[in-house]
Amino acid sequence: MKRSVLTRYRVMAYVTAVMLLVLGTCMVFKYGFDTGEGLTLVVSQVHGLLYIVYLVFAFDLGQKARWPFGKLLWVLVAGSIPFVSFWLEPRITAETRPLLEDDDEAAVAEGAVGA
Repeated sequence: MKRSVLTRYRVMAYVTAVMLLVLGTCMVFKYGFDTGEGLTLVVSQVHGLLYIVYLVFAFDLGQKARWPFGKLLWVLVAGSIPFVSFWLEPRITAETRPLLEDDDEAAVAEGAVGA
């Protein structure tokens, strides 16, 4: 598996998590203090768009890492639960890194054979 697949997932996991926290804060201001309705609308739409990108990248990583359906579903839902992405991303990264190392070694071996 290419390193870029994991990198895209990691970036989007953090971006989605931060946007979800910003959205939560905006909603507190909107419903708790009756202010920031326009900002909440913009942040919710941006988070929605970024969450779709996160879903695509997480699904791609899950397919290439050959995760079972339950695990894939858990990772996909993690982008919609506050703080879960911050907790889950390092675990997924640690679990997926060995797959990258195998691929790096295979690329080196192919380069040596082709030379």
